[in-house]
Amino acid sequence: MTDDRPISWQALQARTSARIGLARAGNTISGAAVREFQYAHVRARHAVSITLDINQLNLSLPHIEVESRAGDRDEYVRRPDLGRQLSDTSRESLPHGRYDIVFVIADGLSALAAQQQGPAVLAAVIPLLADWCIAPLVVAQRARVALGDEIATCLGARCVVMMIGERPGLRCAESMSLYMTWNPKVGMRDSGRNCISNIHGHGGLSAMTAASSLVWLLKMARMRNYSGVNLKDETCTIEQTVRPDGQKMLLDRTDQ
Repeated sequence: MTDDRPISWQALQARTSARIGLARAGNTISGAAVREFQYAHVRARHAVSITLDINQLNLSLPHIEVESRAGDRDEYVRRPDLGRQLSDTSRESLPHGRYDIVFVIADGLSALAAQQQGPAVLAAVIPLLADWCIAPLVVAQRARVALGDEIATCLGARCVVMMIGERPGLRCAESMSLYMTWNPKVGMRDSGRNCISNIHGHGGLSAMTAASSLVWLLKMARMRNYSGVNLKDETCTIEQTVRPDGQKMLLDRTDQ
């Protein structure tokens, strides 16, 4: 027996950001939907091309500005390897010390994301790390994720958190990710990192939610002395059990 109930596109659209159930005009989608798609594509291309405006960050903390070996945005897009290496001048500008952690706000593939989400996440995280020795904030231009490894090595930091713009999508061009690496070193694999992604104001993670998850990962990494695939975020682990009467029950094992 088949279910012949009509599909409610509005109900499905409320559950996803994908373009489904678009209005049609004859044999194709409507002109309005086409124009909206074209506009989203332009916004994504724009996000990749613009540079990080440090003045827009409105930083209250002292910071150090660095850049990768990529000379401009065009070279940065074509040569990912150069985005993983500090320029000679930047390497010399980082004072070596003994720090627990360094935070890096990096443009990545969306400087807009770093400008809009970075300061809010940083403001939520710093007060929760009162017993950590935090290195000066670093702002990186034309940076890939692995650039943080060299930054941490130069500063003498045990951990680095790269706050970096994600590759823009056609629904959101201002999404940021956090990459946390414990015991970073140049040339390490991405399997040694933990990532918290989709931080943005269009239905993504809020700054406070991302900060809470990051702090939990940081404390576990410090306790276990590693990060990466062997360190799982258990802040929202839900466990299903069966009660004596046979009914199923959900138990939140958060922080246990």
